[in-house]
Amino acid sequence: MATYDLVVRGGTVIDGNGSAPRTADIAVADRVGLIAREDTQRRVAILVNVRGRDTDGFVREAASKLRGAVKFPTGYYFEFGGQFENLQAARARLAVVVPVALALIFALTYASFGSARQAALIFVSVPLAAAGGVLALELRGLPFTISAAVGFIALAGIAVLNGIMLISYINQLRGQGRALRAAVVEGTLTRLRPKLMTALVASLGFVPMALATGPGAEVQRPLATVVIGGIVSSTFLTLVVLPVLYDLVEARRKPRTGGGQ
Repeated sequence: MATYDLVVRGGTVIDGNGSAPRTADIAVADRVGLIAREDTQRRVAILVNVRGRDTDGFVREAASKLRGAVKFPTGYYFEFGGQFENLQAARARLAVVVPVALALIFALTYASFGSARQAALIFVSVPLAAAGGVLALELRGLPFTISAAVGFIALAGIAVLNGIMLISYINQLRGQGRALRAAVVEGTLTRLRPKLMTALVASLGFVPMALATGPGAEVQRPLATVVIGGIVSSTFLTLVVLPVLYDLVEARRKPRTGGGQ
């Protein structure tokens, strides 16, 4: 099988008239042909390095244009492998890992408080944090990648921890005899400074990753962006939404619980 390579030799060449500089000489050269096979079928691989956009979006657009512009003979087909194939496998694993992780978080929260309603209240912090992570990705124009998904998992744990800090202290105040509304207000104001300090430290720690531009930045930026955005939204929304929901839910159960948890 005759095979030809396009050979480019570097160097700057100036035309005889002293204008139109050329940066390379181009020639065609023969080489030994190589037939690659996979599962007894011939295979030709085309290597592509994607820059400036996400792999998944590039593959979807490329596949759509190939199907519309190229008519393959019978028995011929194309598929995308490499990083895209690894991405698809990682998404399949995350489809199992994420629900399991959230279920474990809820189970541990329930075991800690012994109350399904308070565990559910604390779990409200998760969507509040996720909203900030999604908004941060959108504002920075970053795609949803596997590293971003890992960031959302970590964010769920941070958000639940913030909720546990707040609800447990309010319960402690109520156990000391405080009225429901007074315990909610005092507990929220008391935990305001520790939560803000924790959020500030965690956010600043991820700033270098969010602004990274060197090797590995495509993995670091989405993860750090999700965590920073989620921590900011979770901190402020939890201090407003969670106390209000706690007051509404516990006020309805107060006659039956006698002011307990």
